[in-house]
Amino acid sequence: MKLHASLLVAAAAAALSLSANAQSAKPDLAKGAASYGAVCVACHAADGNSTTPANPKLAQQHPEYLVKQLQEYKSGKRKNAIMQGMAASLSDDDMRNIAYWLASQKAKEGFASDAELVKLGERIYRGGLADRGIAACAGCHSPNGAGIPSQFPHIAGQHAEYTDTQLRHFRDGTRANNAQMMGIAAKMTDREIKAVSDYIAGLR
Repeated sequence: MKLHASLLVAAAAAALSLSANAQSAKPDLAKGAASYGAVCVACHAADGNSTTPANPKLAQQHPEYLVKQLQEYKSGKRKNAIMQGMAASLSDDDMRNIAYWLASQKAKEGFASDAELVKLGERIYRGGLADRGIAACAGCHSPNGAGIPSQFPHIAGQHAEYTDTQLRHFRDGTRANNAQMMGIAAKMTDREIKAVSDYIAGLR
């Protein structure tokens, strides 16, 4: 019994060691660039700064956030037929390499388009709407939209159309991989979603 217990302890220690090594393995940016070029470039542009408003800009995004999204596309937790198909072919190493390569690319600035509506967007982003329990976006995504690595995504300069779509998807349950965002979006009107999306597009 003692020998059996010793073997179990040794096996557990080995598993923990392998897990730690896997987590500490450095991403290969060259492989990330190659995989990105083969799988992602058509929709997200050569440097991750998508020029199509329906497709998100990925440059300078927190790599932990990107890996999480790719894993959830692959598992089906986040729904999108195109992205689920793309993620299905990627290994965990591929995802990590691509994510860290994208994080190394500089995000291009965006811009707001509606001077009047953006005032409402700024109010919601910076202060929320306390009377309706809508939290300030800045509380999680930071005042300049930089986000918090491994927790909340970088959103400054993101296409307004993409942000608008995601908030609507959170609201109607089409996107269900973040309970906090679903709860916030559920309380927002179409106009408020459009306003905050436009404001985010112009954040620096």
